[in-house]
Amino acid sequence: MKNVKTLIAAIALSTLSFGSFAAQEVTSAPAGQERIGVVSATTNSSNLSDLQDQLAAKADAANASSYRIISAGGNDTLSGNAELYK
Repeated sequence: MKNVKTLIAAIALSTLSFGSFAAQEVTSAPAGQERIGVVSATTNSSNLSDLQDQLAAKADAANASSYRIISAGGNDTLSGNAELYK
């Protein structure tokens, strides 16, 4: 029984800490972080959150600590760019 409780606690803690590895969106260049690049994304949706999700996924894939959306636009298809920081 003690092993089961320990296992459940370990799973819960790892789930909570795993979310902290995702890149965070920022509105200005973060102090103390270095710019490591720029990513671009295009979505076939006019929903801005879809574009934001794609840029966040690319920031995570690049192991960025944070990202800042520097451009977004379009009508039926949205395109955008984000600076990556680490």
